[in-house]
Amino acid sequence: MAVINRDPLTAPHRTRNDALLAAGVAVLATAVALFGDEGGRPGPLGLALLLAAHVPLVWRRSRPVLALAGVVAFAVPFHALDYNHIAPTPASYVALYTVAVTGRPLRTVLTGVTALAFATSVMLTVNTHQAVELLRVSGWIIAVLFFGVDVRYYRQYVAGIVERAERAERTREEEARRRVAEERLRIARDLHDLLAHTITLIGVQTSVAAHVLAADPERLDRETIAKALDEIAETCRAARGELRTTLEVLRAAEHGEGRGPLPGLDGLPDLVEAARLAGARVEQWVRVRQAPPAVGAAAYRIVQEALTNAVRHAGPEPAVQVELYERDGALRLSVTDDGTGPTPGGTPGFGLVGMRERARSVGGTLDAEPRAQGGFEVSAVLPLTTAVEGTR
Repeated sequence: MAVINRDPLTAPHRTRNDALLAAGVAVLATAVALFGDEGGRPGPLGLALLLAAHVPLVWRRSRPVLALAGVVAFAVPFHALDYNHIAPTPASYVALYTVAVTGRPLRTVLTGVTALAFATSVMLTVNTHQAVELLRVSGWIIAVLFFGVDVRYYRQYVAGIVERAERAERTREEEARRRVAEERLRIARDLHDLLAHTITLIGVQTSVAAHVLAADPERLDRETIAKALDEIAETCRAARGELRTTLEVLRAAEHGEGRGPLPGLDGLPDLVEAARLAGARVEQWVRVRQAPPAVGAAAYRIVQEALTNAVRHAGPEPAVQVELYERDGALRLSVTDDGTGPTPGGTPGFGLVGMRERARSVGGTLDAEPRAQGGFEVSAVLPLTTAVEGTR
């Protein structure tokens, strides 16, 4: 079965194997010619023609038609000398089979008809009885050709199965790599949103404590410093809890236990309160009752990053407005501030990129740009219908 399934044009050591095949068939043909009862026993010339008829079989795979022509060229004079007519038959069948198994069916049919007509015409000039006998056994020639065509189609069928299996395997590997890349990107976004938000709040609260200490060392406002330190400790505890949740989700995903609960719209008040503790004057209008988990998580992270940027870049005590509402089957959100915006020439971060990726992950869009009247605005449109259909 391995020999049948293998493509004859790409099989390893094909020339060596064909040389061994030609030698084996030549030995068989010589034995039939010398010891068979059919026809006369060949002399030196007949043996030379018989052996020469097997030489083209060495190149039967690379030049099948020329190999058949070479076999016929030496077999015809052998038959014309009225030697044993069965002896060259195996070589002829091997050459015919090779033409059928390596070529298109039309070429096979034309080659078979031509070979049969040529052999019959030659035999008519030599021996009419042998010509009639050749026509009687022509079914063997047709059987050899049909067997070669059948093997050719079978090999094409097997090659198609193998190709589809390899294509499916490549598709699975590409899908696995895509999922790994998406998961790495999701983890990077989650960690960025978590750490950037937390570090920004801690930085602002630490600056407040440092300012109080440096403003008037002799009249130390212990209550303000204690409040700032308590807020830092609370922020650290909240960050530690969220980081622990993220790590638990990652460990559960490694064992096939899913991603765990996602942050949603119910967590927005905590984000607003944390921004207020950092000094921002935040007002919120949330007129959305519920949203799919993926959309809620995307909205939560976008608002989180927008508030973080406002606290970091909008200056001291910025006025920030957070608005979420539903219209035309989509959740629309905007976060605006009246600050000065990012410092020109500063090192760009991944915040805006992450927010746009969050929006695109649920089929939405996001715009982030300075406002004409001053400040900065982040607005996003997150479709609800598409997200719900995608989660079914």
